[in-house]
Amino acid sequence: MPPVGGQAVIEGVMMQNGDRVAVAVRREADGEIVVRDLPVRRRFARLGRVPFVRGLFRLIDMVSLGIRALNASATLAFPEEAQLGRGGMALTVVAAIALAVGGFVVLPLFIANSVSGLRAGNAVVFNLVEGLLRVSFFLVYLFVISRMKDVHRVFQYHGAEHKAVSTYEAGEPLTVEGARGHTTRHPRCGTAFLMIVLVISILVFSLAGNPALWLKILSRLVLLPVVAGVSYELLRFGGEHTQRRWVRLLTLPGLWMQRLTTAEPTDEMIEVALASLRRVTAPLGEPAPVAESVH
Repeated sequence: MPPVGGQAVIEGVMMQNGDRVAVAVRREADGEIVVRDLPVRRRFARLGRVPFVRGLFRLIDMVSLGIRALNASATLAFPEEAQLGRGGMALTVVAAIALAVGGFVVLPLFIANSVSGLRAGNAVVFNLVEGLLRVSFFLVYLFVISRMKDVHRVFQYHGAEHKAVSTYEAGEPLTVEGARGHTTRHPRCGTAFLMIVLVISILVFSLAGNPALWLKILSRLVLLPVVAGVSYELLRFGGEHTQRRWVRLLTLPGLWMQRLTTAEPTDEMIEVALASLRRVTAPLGEPAPVAESVH
């Protein structure tokens, strides 16, 4: 049985249990919780089962599902507002990827390469400094956006998602009261994956040595799938062996980073997360209760 996971969306939470995916949001107009199912699209089913290759294709599927979940949540939460069409959404995704690659891959590389001592020095030292710059940029970015009101609200829903999943994994009743006491951090969070990616990138990019700048940029882009593949396998292994002490120690940086990407949710937010979770964990063929009342 695949593990249950999710994602914070606009005014709600997306939950996934194998091929069952649901988005639950609290509608702005009347405050009601609305739950909708999302179809799963697996474009790379066979490649998604090959170790060290599946990471990249699972990531592509996850990003695709996440974008569709965000779009669905915006439509459900604010049906009266105009939403981006497919063209606008595609352009937004391309721009986001370009900014991410430029800001967290190319820019740290360019800064490190601008220091003559590093540029002509030891490849290991160069890649270590570049990697530390990348991690620093990412942490500063998370800190800045976490202070934005709208983003902070999404991070609260992120915390609600983790509380709901932890309640389910503990075998406890899916109630707001039961979920409230769980932590907002979870070892299988995508934030932990990003931290693993940042660390693994230092090791993988070191394979390219210390060539000319244009070759360094090219090597980073070419090696990104390798980074994604190795990082996914490590995250998967960690999620399956959380009982081992050394594994728990390795997941600590990802859990620490979640202090920036999660926030304590309200009971109403937990209620939304539980509504989505109930939908994907209810026995097939049986109606799932949408939510309990929180006043």
